[in-house]
Amino acid sequence: MPRRLLPAVLLSCALASNAMAGPMTEDFSTAPETRWDYVSDRVMGGVSDGQAAFVTDGGATFVRLTGDVSTDNNGGFIQVRTRLTSKLPADMTALRLRTRGNGEEYYVHIRTSDTRIPWFYYQAPFTAQADWQDITIPLTAFAPSTAAIPQRIAAEKITSIGIVAYGRDHTADISVARIESR
Repeated sequence: MPRRLLPAVLLSCALASNAMAGPMTEDFSTAPETRWDYVSDRVMGGVSDGQAAFVTDGGATFVRLTGDVSTDNNGGFIQVRTRLTSKLPADMTALRLRTRGNGEEYYVHIRTSDTRIPWFYYQAPFTAQADWQDITIPLTAFAPSTAAIPQRIAAEKITSIGIVAYGRDHTADISVARIESR
């Protein structure tokens, strides 16, 4: 490569890298089935059973996660998750969810470039009430699943976000209409 082009190439790479970082807004309105996957503990021998459906009702589009979570056979989760295709801004401090459910406790699971093993993640609980509500969860509220990963989340390292019914025998019914980075 000629020397005179090198600065332009480096500047282009830097601008492209910075352009990739930006806030996240998921409102499930445009082909969410191409970005979100349902996963259960059956991938590891568990027996929990559920489903994720993308629903439009009353002008709102949302994902609805339903099913029966069972801790039998070392199981205990159903979830719907998305892999991020671009970096979140380093100054992000929280996630904001618009959610409703059956009054049970649910979790947001975050995976980062530091959580390479499937059972490594960061987790924060929230309760999904019967009526739509907005919940803000600070990144500082997320606890690591193991001491083998950093104790705090670096926002720009987030690679996936999951909505999870987890950890105890119960019937899950949670809907999420919006997720935003703050």
